[in-house]
Amino acid sequence: MDEILRYFPQLSEDQQRQLAMLGPLYTEWNEKINVVSRRDIQNLYVHHVLHSLAIAKFLTPAAGTRLLDLGTGGGFPGIPLAIMWPDCHFHLIDRIGKKLRVASDIAQQIGLTNVTFQHGDSGECHERFSYVVSRAVMRLDQLVSLIKKNIATHREPGNKLPNGLLCLKGGELQSELAEVKRPIIEVPLTDYFSEPYFATKSLVYVDM
Repeated sequence: MDEILRYFPQLSEDQQRQLAMLGPLYTEWNEKINVVSRRDIQNLYVHHVLHSLAIAKFLTPAAGTRLLDLGTGGGFPGIPLAIMWPDCHFHLIDRIGKKLRVASDIAQQIGLTNVTFQHGDSGECHERFSYVVSRAVMRLDQLVSLIKKNIATHREPGNKLPNGLLCLKGGELQSELAEVKRPIIEVPLTDYFSEPYFATKSLVYVDM
């Protein structure tokens, strides 16, 4: 939790309370359902919460912006971002029902009111959003093709960044990026965070 406050000192007391609750709640759930690797649960705040919040270093959405978290699993990056942006709405979708139940329960327990959940795959989601966020769900070209139908055609007033995809990826990405024939911005997460974990991680924005 200290790492979060170091990079986001502007958090309100309510946001700090909600973030602080994530550690115990995910730890408790992880003993029943393997939402996060059991070897990695002690690194929840850096490897999962802070990693998710890298998107908040790149984007500041206007109030009322709608975002889709595709393949949210246990709620990443959607839940940390929903805490960060309480005036935006998040729709979290995943094919694995038991992981989605964890995310839904945690959102309820911490008092998140700006999230909805859907059990299913992307083809079953017919709504449109300003931004789709995702955390290494699949290859970038496949993801871009999949979410075209979910990107709104109008830009929310106040959003400086065109509607599109914000994806957290790891490893060597140049060949993967070359396959996407759209404007792309790649940002190494070492631009935002100093922890060694982020040395091979990037944020990729695709203008849709």
